Amino acid sequence: MSSRKSKSNSLIHAECLSQVQRILRERFCHQSPHSNLFGVQVQYKHLSELLKRTALHGESNSVLIIGPRGSGKTMLINHALKELMEIEEVSENVLQVHLNGLLQINDKIALKEITRQLNLENVVGDKVFGSFAENLSFLLEALKKGDRTNSCPVIFILDEFDLFAHHKNQTLLYNFDISQSAQTPIAVIGLTCRLDILELLEKRVKSRFSHRQIHLMNSFGFPQYVKIFKEQLSLPAEFPDKLFAEKWNENVQYLSEDRSVQEVLQRHFNISKNLRSLHMLLMLTLNRVTASHPFMTAIDLMEASQLCSMDSKANIVHGLSVLEICLIIAMKHLNDIYEEEPFNFQMVYNEFQKFVQRKAHSVYNFEKPVVMKAFEHLQQLELIKPMERTSGNSQREYQLMKLLLDNTQIMNALQKYPNCPTDVRQWATSSLSWL
Repeated sequence: MSSRKSKSNSLIHAECLSQVQRILRERFCHQSPHSNLFGVQVQYKHLSELLKRTALHGESNSVLIIGPRGSGKTMLINHALKELMEIEEVSENVLQVHLNGLLQINDKIALKEITRQLNLENVVGDKVFGSFAENLSFLLEALKKGDRTNSCPVIFILDEFDLFAHHKNQTLLYNFDISQSAQTPIAVIGLTCRLDILELLEKRVKSRFSHRQIHLMNSFGFPQYVKIFKEQLSLPAEFPDKLFAEKWNENVQYLSEDRSVQEVLQRHFNISKNLRSLHMLLMLTLNRVTASHPFMTAIDLMEASQLCSMDSKANIVHGLSVLEICLIIAMKHLNDIYEEEPFNFQMVYNEFQKFVQRKAHSVYNFEKPVVMKAFEHLQQLELIKPMERTSGNSQREYQLMKLLLDNTQIMNALQKYPNCPTDVRQWATSSLSWL
């Protein structure tokens, strides 16, 4: 009887956990407009008022939202648009166009995307216009619904705004000055991480652009960071299984007060206040939750933190062959001898041959072409890089290279390297003594 009961309990746990993972992963990955804003209330109020002036009063505006990556620029605009669209007269009338500088790499592609998002493909049809400006003005003309008071306000959101400044003649940005016309109220919102963005704009664009800027700089302190940690992991009140949600939230509260958890969070906070890196930490911790282990622990968080701060280059070394490891050690010795001067394949090969002659019983003497292949593989993995561009007639053996690993990374990787021959390990630890 008890085994049947425990089986049904584990099934209930499994169902709850799948819902928990769905809710939290959505929260961590998708910058949901339903989540709370942290430390940007003043900026939010400013942006919200600006959008309302365009949507309700037909006032044309432009603003730049500036902040480092992960500071919440996209979340801020999503929140402001969500609140704006909840106003009934706005939701029926306002049009939104989202452009991204990484996707719309020139003005022609940007114009096509504007046409698509405004559902005007059937209006444009096969019409051919002389210039980009005529195209854009036709699109704006098509938005008018009669007299000046009834035209649709359009909100343009330009992500990676600095990339639009690199377009030829900045034609798209220049033509947004049509937004000054009363017939078609336009709000242009640029999102960028470059503080010098105004310097990138041409004089004619800069003179037409309002110099409003909203700066996001993650100005919260550590107590607020711990509060964000709690809020991001807590389950909402409308979670179906109230008892499980209560237990989960109690566990989250206990975790936030745990000293080792606070140390992990403090370390993350000191490296970056970026909420995206916090979400990555929480995502890795969440992956450890299973039906047999339904609640997060401090150990889970510490292991997730180690994964976040893991050295990717040292991880690559773990997957190398013994020959490739030997070549890296030979490069390390050359760096020690010649004080970080660049080396070539021939020098590395000679160093490797010295070692093989001394330890012939433990290391197989590979043919030179095989060693060359291993050397090229290290270059493909970007553990070494050429100092200059190769010309077609230069000999590969004498091309100067630089090692992209430091001694600490090499030694740490060797400690964890599975089945590493003892002689190879000793060769790495002896620097100049064996010469």
